[in-house]
Amino acid sequence: MKEKKSYQYVISAFFALALLLQSSGDIAIATGLDIADPKTATDIRTLPARHTPENGNMNVQSSAQHKRMAIIIDDAGNDMKGTSEILATPVKLTLAVMPFLQTTKKDAIAAHEKGMDVIVHMPMEPNKGRPEWLGPGAITANLTDEEVRERVEKAIDEVPYAVGMNNHMGSKITSDKRIMSIVLDVCRERGLFFVDSRTNFRSVVGELAIAKNMPPVGNDIFLDDHNSKQQIRKQMDLAAKRALDKDMCVVIGHVGHTGLNTSAVVHESVSRLKGQIEFVGISDLVRDVWHWQAEPKLPTDNK
Repeated sequence: MKEKKSYQYVISAFFALALLLQSSGDIAIATGLDIADPKTATDIRTLPARHTPENGNMNVQSSAQHKRMAIIIDDAGNDMKGTSEILATPVKLTLAVMPFLQTTKKDAIAAHEKGMDVIVHMPMEPNKGRPEWLGPGAITANLTDEEVRERVEKAIDEVPYAVGMNNHMGSKITSDKRIMSIVLDVCRERGLFFVDSRTNFRSVVGELAIAKNMPPVGNDIFLDDHNSKQQIRKQMDLAAKRALDKDMCVVIGHVGHTGLNTSAVVHESVSRLKGQIEFVGISDLVRDVWHWQAEPKLPTDNK
């Protein structure tokens, strides 16, 4: 889908408004944090990942020799602050790129050329928030099964080199078994895994993934709920401790409102933790921990 420049400007304006409101504490949509129950927000951001064997029969293994961290950076694709700085990070990161925006293809190609993983950052309806803040092509609860499938397929085709997908916002959708079952089916058919951003503690993504013999990958810690280097460093320290204690950790940060601070802390943390933690793409964990390999059953226009 090609977006007209005028529409791109409207979308950019909505994103800017969302960021402004978020900075005043009214919403957290611009960073993808649309937690269904604010009272559980702290717990959600540090939920234990579903990495243990008792959660499924995915032959989960962990190596004591490797302490690994997969950093996913959300909200690429709209020329947001911090994008170029993230792309300049000297380790393998994962860039989550929103479809149908002005720099969708540019950012995805740039990340791939840097040796990073690329995943689709799929807009999904939150329990609270204005739908127009989602951007184009969003999955909403009123869609039919066919419409959900069509939107997911188009989004995958829109993001070059995508190997997986995660949710942008989506607290309403990730708790909807009907819709998420279709999303996961399309991902599996197209050879993609799905990473649950965990914006809702009632998410059904993990259990559905296990039932479909897909890796139940989920976010462990959000880095940048607050736009300050001090807070982001604190979250990065928590992520490092988890990686050292549990052998691995999946974290999510963002470009945009927090982009410059997040990229700065990621750069300094990579340097500081060198030799203690290996920074990997999310696909590396999917391959090495769950031993999952893509077996696409449908053709793809993706490179």
